[in-house]
Amino acid sequence: MTSITVHGARPYAVEVGPGVASQLADLAAGRLVAMVHPPTLTTVADRLASRLDRVVTIPVPDAEAAKTPQVLARCWQELAEAGLTRTDLVVGLGGGATTDLAGFLAATWMRGIDVVQVPTTVLAMADAAVGGKTGINLAAGKNLVGAFHEPLAVLCDTDLLATLPTREVRSGLAEVLKCGFIDDPTILEEVTADPAEALDVTSPTFVDILQRAIAVKAHVVAGDLRESTSHGDRVGRERLNYGHTLAHAIEAHEHFTWRHGEADSVGMVFAAELSRRTLGLADAVVDLTRSVLASVGLPTTFDEVAWTTLRDTMSLDKKCRVEPATGRRILRFVGISAPGRVTMIEDPAEDLLAECFATLAP
Repeated sequence: MTSITVHGARPYAVEVGPGVASQLADLAAGRLVAMVHPPTLTTVADRLASRLDRVVTIPVPDAEAAKTPQVLARCWQELAEAGLTRTDLVVGLGGGATTDLAGFLAATWMRGIDVVQVPTTVLAMADAAVGGKTGINLAAGKNLVGAFHEPLAVLCDTDLLATLPTREVRSGLAEVLKCGFIDDPTILEEVTADPAEALDVTSPTFVDILQRAIAVKAHVVAGDLRESTSHGDRVGRERLNYGHTLAHAIEAHEHFTWRHGEADSVGMVFAAELSRRTLGLADAVVDLTRSVLASVGLPTTFDEVAWTTLRDTMSLDKKCRVEPATGRRILRFVGISAPGRVTMIEDPAEDLLAECFATLAP
């Protein structure tokens, strides 16, 4: 087992290893627990609940269908009916969408109560469950409603990955590889050396790159909890959004049928192309972006939605800023000049963006 501390106003531990979900009983001792989970994890939820003093389970839809205002309102009602108080606990058991929902539920119930995240996917362990970001989707875009709400603890029980479908593992590896591009190139080296090992959740390679990605996330979050605006080479938490600007637009226009990691894979190819043209990113790194993502089965091309349609949605991205004099929305991207060297790309030319998108054609 590995314990990674996320430092901040209220430091907490991310426990990584087989069987760490058993720690939930101690964290929940004496509290009423509301366990939020998708129906596919009912058996796991029941097993964990059997070890708790008092618990109510709240099934929610799978994947992004859970992150709607309608589901959130139903969860609020269930907390009210269960009688959760300020000293009680929400537990998010599931993938990134479930942990996002559970985190926001905890952040908004009685103006904020504790949440423990028990992520069950690679994506949630490497990204969504760590850092205190929570979010709800609207038809206009992903995560437009949300709050920063740090968890009491994160329990990354690798035993829970054993039955994960390959598509989910691949999706999570996109976020792991993202950490390689923005901070720890060793991740890229390990996946390039043996993609099959990286896809095997029981292998030492997988465990190592997962822990490396969590460590990257913990370090970045500790330095910039609430994602202050970055400029030039001074990039804080926004660096974690590498590839996400286009990815979120793709997800919205595909009605969230794409997994987040799949969309982010395409988004990273786009970001690499933009970085090559604006920051001088080496051709070899752009080629590596495509090859390493493809090596684990992730998509690197996209032409299902017109660029103009995606561009309009990207104007709602949270990294956008408004130019005071004109009211024009300034589009901002996270770019890299080399693996581990992150720079903001602000207000790139529209024709340049269209050219970069054109390179995504199959």
